[in-house]
Amino acid sequence: MTNLVDRPISPKGQRQRERLIDAGIALLAEGGWPAVTTRGVAERASVNPGLIHYHFGGLGGLHAAVARRAGDMVMNPLVAELLSAPDERAGLAMLGALLPKTAGEERTLRLAVALIEGAMRDPALGEVLRDQLRDVRTQVADRLDELHPGRPPGRSTGVATLIAALVDGLMLHYLLDSDLPVGEALAALADLTEPGQAESGRTAHHA
Repeated sequence: MTNLVDRPISPKGQRQRERLIDAGIALLAEGGWPAVTTRGVAERASVNPGLIHYHFGGLGGLHAAVARRAGDMVMNPLVAELLSAPDERAGLAMLGALLPKTAGEERTLRLAVALIEGAMRDPALGEVLRDQLRDVRTQVADRLDELHPGRPPGRSTGVATLIAALVDGLMLHYLLDSDLPVGEALAALADLTEPGQAESGRTAHHA
């Protein structure tokens, strides 16, 4: 059997794939993973159910493609803000303005919750989300290395990990408490991650 990755895709086939993924995203936002069934997706996309097996190898492959697209929709706007900023403090300030808006969008919120739920339930979906989060941390760390080429090895990776973890946590907390001081938390993180802060902290500790 031809590997799905190696199989050439015609423009028509690509459009069919996109329709199926779009249908899966819509159903995921409406009813979570239980709604993303072969019949439901095919009906929403107005295509033959057999195309799901043809393009994705089955429902599991479609779920993985939908999870990747959902992850991009949730993460990419936030990552773009960080990568376009002149420094991490400016980037975190931009995130402080964007995060409440992102968490307040019902569709984005539903997709974010479904991604986490799916990752906990299905190891294949967990692998998709894990790889996307790793890619986010790598992109942020690479940008930090550009901004601070003299940092010790691994420092930017550590800072990127803190930023990604805090943003994820803030989004979840914001869902429960819309009065969460997001800006203050991100400003505090900026203080901790600026070059020299860790060194000055260690100096004060040993003084």
